[in-house]
Amino acid sequence: MKKVLKYLAFLFLAAILLHFSFKGVEWGDFTSGLKSCNWWWIAASMAIGILGFLFRALRWRILLRTINKEITLRETFDGINIGYITNFVFPRAGEVARCGVIANTRKVSFEKSLGTVVLERSLDMVCLMLWMILLLLFSWGEFGTFMDNEILQPLQGKFNTMAWPAAILCFALILSAAILWIIRERLKQNRFVRKIMQIAKGLLEGILAAFRMEDKWMFIIYTLAIWATYWLTSLTTIYAFPQVGHLGAVDALFLMIIGGFGWVVPVQGGLGAYHFIVSLALAKVYGIAQTTGVIFATISHEAQALVMILCGAASIVSVSLWKRKIQQNRK
Repeated sequence: MKKVLKYLAFLFLAAILLHFSFKGVEWGDFTSGLKSCNWWWIAASMAIGILGFLFRALRWRILLRTINKEITLRETFDGINIGYITNFVFPRAGEVARCGVIANTRKVSFEKSLGTVVLERSLDMVCLMLWMILLLLFSWGEFGTFMDNEILQPLQGKFNTMAWPAAILCFALILSAAILWIIRERLKQNRFVRKIMQIAKGLLEGILAAFRMEDKWMFIIYTLAIWATYWLTSLTTIYAFPQVGHLGAVDALFLMIIGGFGWVVPVQGGLGAYHFIVSLALAKVYGIAQTTGVIFATISHEAQALVMILCGAASIVSVSLWKRKIQQNRK
């Protein structure tokens, strides 16, 4: 019941964001805008999206191979795809799902694979912030006001509100860690505590995988390739719409960053959040009509959502066939 209520809460939030995104949209203009779309460019953006999944699978494989060199690209690719499709049902559960795919291979434990995912996601967030900083350094006059009003100030307000609770929490964690360290020998005798320590050890080992990986340069190259596919997806979607065709490569980078914040919001597959923030950015920065902005956001989001669903479904079939093959071999 708890999970169902959580799911419904996220779905309700997505519905509210969609409502505000589509509020005031002229549906006649919306359908006309869809008809004017160049679907070949959208197909190109979808193909680039699949390439991004492949690069992400290759990067994750580098981390996992520090734990077990037998991990294959097919396993990581299936894990990535199943993770994405899971997020459309339960937000943020996709990371757990893809670790489950790897754990089922019995090559890497769930805890260790989750540690590598924590590392990956932390790196992705750092990269998103770095792209934003670089964009603002060179184009503050064009994008700075929007980023400051709609992104930075709300984040700063949230951090200010959470400053004291965060400080108290940190002090409590440090104090708890000190107490646990003092009584560690007695705790080791408890079966439940030993299990928790085993999980924590696995997570830590997965996180520390970055320091043991052999192909560090390839890891960096794949990371840059992932973000290149995000940027190209944004750019090809721009090319697909005559109404925003005057925008260029830097604008595509800006919309990629803004869209990235939309995907981060914990709703099913970024639904609603992505539409809201991208259409808002197009209106505030470029003066593009709301209907046009919503069309752009809708096609951009739904094209990638379709890719995630199709790849996820294909990987579910792939994993099922793999499991059946293993069961037959055991017989």
